[in-house]
Amino acid sequence: MQRWRRIGEILQQDFEIPLERIEAALREQEQKGDRLGQVLIKMKALDSATLAKALAVQFELSFLETFPEESSTEDLLDLIPISFAKEYRIYPLSRQNGRLQVAVADPLDTRPLNDLSTLTREDIEPCVATPEEILRAINRGYEKQAGDSAEVIEEIEGKNDGDLVRNLEPADLIDTSDEAPIIRFVNSLITQGYKERASDIHIEPFERDMVVRYRIDGILYEVLHPPLKAHAGIVSRIKIMAQLNIAEKRLPQDGRFRVRVAGRDVDIRVSTLPTAFGERVVLRLLDKASSILSLQEIGLGSALLGQFEGMIRKSHGIFLVTGPTGSGKTTTLYAALNRLNNREKNIITVEDPIEYQLAGVGQIQVNPKINLTFANGLRSILRQDPDIIMVGEIRDRETAEIAVQSALTGHMVFSTLHTNDAAGALTRLVEMGIEPFLAASSIVGILAQRLVRRICPHCKETVAPPAELLDQLGGECDLPVNPTFYQGRGCARCMDIGYWGRSGIYELMTIDETVRELLLQDKDAATIKQAAMRRGMQSLRAAGVAKALQGETSLEEILRVTQEEV
Repeated sequence: MQRWRRIGEILQQDFEIPLERIEAALREQEQKGDRLGQVLIKMKALDSATLAKALAVQFELSFLETFPEESSTEDLLDLIPISFAKEYRIYPLSRQNGRLQVAVADPLDTRPLNDLSTLTREDIEPCVATPEEILRAINRGYEKQAGDSAEVIEEIEGKNDGDLVRNLEPADLIDTSDEAPIIRFVNSLITQGYKERASDIHIEPFERDMVVRYRIDGILYEVLHPPLKAHAGIVSRIKIMAQLNIAEKRLPQDGRFRVRVAGRDVDIRVSTLPTAFGERVVLRLLDKASSILSLQEIGLGSALLGQFEGMIRKSHGIFLVTGPTGSGKTTTLYAALNRLNNREKNIITVEDPIEYQLAGVGQIQVNPKINLTFANGLRSILRQDPDIIMVGEIRDRETAEIAVQSALTGHMVFSTLHTNDAAGALTRLVEMGIEPFLAASSIVGILAQRLVRRICPHCKETVAPPAELLDQLGGECDLPVNPTFYQGRGCARCMDIGYWGRSGIYELMTIDETVRELLLQDKDAATIKQAAMRRGMQSLRAAGVAKALQGETSLEEILRVTQEEV
């Protein structure tokens, strides 16, 4: 008969965890009463996968490293409530000959296994997996089981108006269970939007119908036509979630709420707007768990990266990022701040809204209701002895003047402007009332950017573009003799769109003596841009064509996002 082995012995002998770490964990265990494996994980002497493998060895169970993406366990999920599965980290795998195989994270806890055996009247055969892997399987499996918005629409349309009105009363929306069709519709709308990478969900009523659209990679797609009779209930449900006034339907309202989708925290901003046929609602989805992208991940090529870093690492000055709304300006500034963030720097931001949390950085949320504007926030920041300041946007002369003075008195200032190109930012500041000599001496660099959709890698193919498209490039871009471009054919993975994800194209202007002289001479933006291009600056369109030639995006996409350049 094989001798029972303790978990510490298994970890030492089979997984080479040093004896001194195990002894230290045992002393910690005596004081706090935690399990040895959990103590070792807290001490960072062990990871959850190694612990799961050791538990499998101890109990002579099989270890499941990953769950298959496609499985036939959907019918088994009806046996286990999702709350039970998440609480005990348990997931059904298969059922055969009166035995139910399940994955568990903690084989020591036999209570859920006994409960499950009583519930199903079957023998339970456990295997071991990590808690993280089981949670991923739970989120994936139960999300498929929940169905989609279209199925809920069929249920809503099948109800008579009397039943539906009862479900749409505000009190019922608060108190009713998640089985109510309107609640399930709103939940599935958010879940489906998150799953399809939507940044915004638009709910728009018209005279005879209602339309739901998702903004995916910057483009709006029509996805659903819920019955118009459900509009009031859908809007009321969203208002309740965002803690807005459900009785007020004549004025715009703004709010926010947070939900968990597939185990991830999603922050949702809500905006309502009264129209002739009812209230429009826009939900903006922000994944709080998403990490801040690096400068390479946002699409900044190696050629520009060195210049960019040289500008942002200066001890003082203003660095501006320009582009239209939704072009990724804030994401670029976060990537820059993340690169500069260390214990030697005091970094403070004033933003509207705060989109990401930056560890070690002081972030201020603009609040006009209490007169906390960009300008007032910036004044307060200057009393906090900052090294680096980020102002979400320069919107008025007052903010621009404080930013310029901050740069001239030894601070590095990052901010954004809404202009079409880099040269336009210089003239915009002058139009705001900044003296040309102050703008010329304070600004160290300007980055103009756009977001272009990436071609789906699963249906990518070469294409010969029409001659008229090539003619639209003008003389601004140097093309090879027989250029090869690419496009996405459209497939199930990209919802037949042909694109998946986005990347940035950039125009980086260095403020050198030539540019300063032209600004002091009150030259227009076009003249300044042409001078910068003669000195080596690559325009947005040229940067985009280079990405199209590399197969990252299509020529049509480049022409779409840079059409205002010509």
